[in-house]
Amino acid sequence: MFDLILNRLHGKRILILGYGREGRSTKTFLNKYLPEAEVAVADKNPMEGVKHSGGDYLQAIFDYDIVIKTPGISLKDFDTKGVEITSQTDLFLNQFHTQTIGISGTKGKSTTTSLIYHLLKESGRDAILTGNIGIPCFDVMEHIHDNSIVVYELSAHQLEYVHNSPRVGVLLNVFEEHLDHFGTFERYKQSKFNLLRHMGEHDFAVVHDSLMMETLGLGINSVVFSQMEYDMDEDALPILGPHNLMNAKAALCACEAYGIDVREMIPHLYTFKPLEHRLEPVGAFGGVTFINDSISTIPQATVAACQTLGRVDFLLLGGFDRDIDYTPLVVFLKAHPVPHLLFTGKAGERMMALMNDVQAQKVPYASMEEAFDYLQAHAKPGDVCLLSPAASSYDQYKNFEERGGKFKQLAREF
Repeated sequence: MFDLILNRLHGKRILILGYGREGRSTKTFLNKYLPEAEVAVADKNPMEGVKHSGGDYLQAIFDYDIVIKTPGISLKDFDTKGVEITSQTDLFLNQFHTQTIGISGTKGKSTTTSLIYHLLKESGRDAILTGNIGIPCFDVMEHIHDNSIVVYELSAHQLEYVHNSPRVGVLLNVFEEHLDHFGTFERYKQSKFNLLRHMGEHDFAVVHDSLMMETLGLGINSVVFSQMEYDMDEDALPILGPHNLMNAKAALCACEAYGIDVREMIPHLYTFKPLEHRLEPVGAFGGVTFINDSISTIPQATVAACQTLGRVDFLLLGGFDRDIDYTPLVVFLKAHPVPHLLFTGKAGERMMALMNDVQAQKVPYASMEEAFDYLQAHAKPGDVCLLSPAASSYDQYKNFEERGGKFKQLAREF
């Protein structure tokens, strides 16, 4: 059933590195399909089922024949020479390469992935959604049939140790992010490029510009989605902004590259429900319009959000600092002032220090409640308040969803 995966692992002593959602998924799969295998787990945190834990848990990789690494574990400062490292993604793509559309990019990948899935399902295809969207690929394998199309959202973390590519690979964009995991922008970029690096003559790359293909130097089939013109009503798209128009084009290109008639897909664009925390209108409360764009963790995404909305009176910025370059945001806010800029966390401190020449009220805040206290004192009916932080949420929140949820709760109470 999963012969390529099982043959790769058969007879080997296996270490699962990281025991979050994906690590547990791998353990469940191995228990079912390779019950005789020697399998151990290594994780920084002690917990049931973890053999190697604590500060030196990474040393365990030298004691096993093969390591199945989960996305959250960074090996940037660790010498892995001589260690065979794979991942769920790598094993899955080797098995289901011909049936997979893989989507990656610094921003837009969840929207584009969900949109491709929606287009396929609404047109009657047997589509299966998996990956970084929150569904480990090993959890869906039993549902894949010969006519299934797998729509796989792929983060840079998932692509880091892959040696297989999907049949159709969509690379939306590459901006500076996740330097805490990769150490350098170059390592992050090379990880993203793994999406396309192992493609063959029958595979297809869907990219934003031809320069991306030139950079990779790959002689493979490719299409530049930003240059495509489709007969669609842009004003009727339920996702807003020029960046989302690009995501829609990328989704159509991906379906076309897989061999599906785009004319059949276009009507289904208009029934797509936008994802939460992505330029999400929360509503007008106390006369103030609140927009939740918590997913924006890089400056380019925040700039796109401001451009899409046109008017922003209060912009909530900052959070966990990943040492990314905030110059694009500073340049934008100099040319397009927002009256009130609110900053939090280490990233907020650094942004605020860079914005001496930006005309605005600049206010630090320690908690979301404190930011809303400021709004209560200064906002007036007709104003627009945007949460688009240009930074990760991990200093105060579990993830960007929790941050966006807090913002929405306080907005509704405003």
